[in-house]
Amino acid sequence: MEGKDALRGLPVYQPGKSLEEVKRELGLSEVVKLASNENPFGCSPQVWEALQEEKFHTPLYPEAEAPQLRAELAQSLGVAPQRLVFGNGSDEIVQMIARAYLDQGDEAIMADVTFPRYKTQTVIEGGVPVEVPLKEGRHNLDRMAAAVTERTRLIWICNPNNPTGTMVSGAELEAFLERLPEHVLVVVDEAYFEYVEDPSYPDSLSLLTRDPRLLVLRTFSKIYGLAAFRIGYGVTSEGIVGELNKVREPFNTNRIAQRAARAALADQEFIQRCQKANREGIEQIQAQLVEWGLSAFPTQGNFLLIDTGRSGDEVYQSLLKQGIIVRAGVAPGYPTYIRVTIGNEEQNRLFLKGLAACLEKPFDERG
Repeated sequence: MEGKDALRGLPVYQPGKSLEEVKRELGLSEVVKLASNENPFGCSPQVWEALQEEKFHTPLYPEAEAPQLRAELAQSLGVAPQRLVFGNGSDEIVQMIARAYLDQGDEAIMADVTFPRYKTQTVIEGGVPVEVPLKEGRHNLDRMAAAVTERTRLIWICNPNNPTGTMVSGAELEAFLERLPEHVLVVVDEAYFEYVEDPSYPDSLSLLTRDPRLLVLRTFSKIYGLAAFRIGYGVTSEGIVGELNKVREPFNTNRIAQRAARAALADQEFIQRCQKANREGIEQIQAQLVEWGLSAFPTQGNFLLIDTGRSGDEVYQSLLKQGIIVRAGVAPGYPTYIRVTIGNEEQNRLFLKGLAACLEKPFDERG
């Protein structure tokens, strides 16, 4: 039996291959996964210490409003607790936003190459995705503003953008918001916010206190290393939080995830170490790419979109046979590109060694 009309032709999201899957398929014992922008350093050790007390609470439902995490996160961010909404990963909040704000025929504007769940959730709700081509790998805010009509309800901006790693500056975002009519909600997805080093990056939390049309998404899945726990959050006006709560499932963030997030949030020294290691990893890979005459988009995330100069799918398959998982086919219009997550020093070295073998490039393992 077929589902509703909106689902016809809708692709199923394809996550990066897992370590276990590749080991089974190729009979490998050692595999490096650099496909899903996960933190290669795991999470703060304080998480596991904090979770010991939760083993007695497994029969109990979580507190639906996550009051302790809400209070601690609000204090950390400097926002009112009532401005926070939590989700089973920030992608669940993407679903909640589409469900709460899109009716049949409503339009949602997004980049043509960006996080694919914006388009998927728009289509599921009967909305019309309006895709604006990137300009040199960056959001084209002028064309996005020009695409707004009376039917536009949402604009999605992934910042830094996945999969290109490029960013919209604070000045650009403010100028963009000034051009928009009051009926448009702007969602700025900052999943990789903690990795950004560019000082021109928006102070979005300050912006949203002045602009009720803004909703900022963040997550504990990336630099905090809690992807397995599935917990993310949004910051916006109390009114928008109220609308999202109408479509939020009652126990959408489990109590173990809430406790893990609290412990992870408290260990900012771990976050700073991960930031530093990520920048060093980017420099490690980019230096070799320059030596080989290859290019990648300038990134503010924990990944690089690299132009290999040949079929990205072929490079992906070659690396996979060597036990190195990356992503290809993530960017329509970029057929020669692969996206690689920044790993630890050894993982980055193995990736470069594998890429060198695939592209027949010289590589000195001693660095």
